Formats: sequence, structure tokens, C-alpha cells
Amino acid sequence: MILSQVVAASTNNAIGKDNQLLWHLPNDLKFFKNVTWAMPVAMGRKSFESLGNKPLNGRFNIIITRNKDFKADGCVVVNNINDAIFVAQQHDYKELMILGGGEIYKQSIDIADKIYITRVHALFEDADAFFPEIDERKWKLISNQDFFADEKHAYDYSFQLWEKK
Repeated sequence: MILSQVVAASTNNAIGKDNQLLWHLPNDLKFFKNVTWAMPVAMGRKSFESLGNKPLNGRFNIIITRNKDFKADGCVVVNNINDAIFVAQQHDYKELMILGGGEIYKQSIDIADKIYITRVHALFEDADAFFPEIDERKWKLISNQDFFADEKHAYDYSFQLWEKK
């Protein structure tokens, strides 16, 4: 099974503060939807809660939490990343999209095969959640599309695809 991380991270790898994104980039939301549509997605409980405690439409939602009593309507709940992989494989999916948050990214980066990243070209020093550093000795940049800030996007950003070497 292919494991792909999907993330929007700033230049200093910030991804959030107080369980919320640090920016609003409409094109990133479209990119995210296109990359994850009709795919199994795995995310931590806090990320799920930040989405309003409801599953993402058009995707097979897997929530990862250590809380054995946690329930989420329309989702499969598991206790670790390996169980999320197992569940996706049991449903005959070929790729699992890992959506975070910071701890889930950190736990899965060494076993991931791809990283779909929206790189937000700004620094967010007050963030409390971060994406792990991409080690360019282990990862290769496959594609990069740059976009500039405009009336709908406060920051320059890039859509990147990284694959494990």
C-alpha cells in the first residue's frame, strides 16, 4: 500500500495553532479535495475535531486515537497508524492519505512513500503544531508549482510532490 501524507505547511513547517489552520488559501482547499477525493483518509482525533467532528465527504474516513471509547459517526476509529493501514488494505484501497495532525505526521513520515505539500511561503512563529522536516537525503522533489499572493490568497505558495528515494 502507498502511504501519502497530505499537508499544508509554512516555510518553518508550521501547520496550525489551537487546532486551526494558520491561513485561508482557497486554491489549497481545492488541491486538498482533488488529491484526497474518493480515497481513504487517516487523521488524528484532534484533526477530526477541527473539521467539526464530521467525516470528509467523498472519502473513507479513519480516525486515529488512543481513546478506546472514542466514536465518530461515518468513520472507522483505530488506535494507531498501523491499524489505519490495515483497515484501508482490508477495503482494497491501494493508497492511504494521511492528513495529520503533527503527531500523526511525525509517526508516519518514516513509512510514508509520498508527500503532497502545499508550501506556504511565510513564517508562523506562534504555531503550536508542526510538520516534520523533509530530509532531502531521503526524499526527492518530483514536482513544484508556484503561485503568488493575490486578492484571495494572502501568501505565496507552492504545490509540491515529494517521493521517497
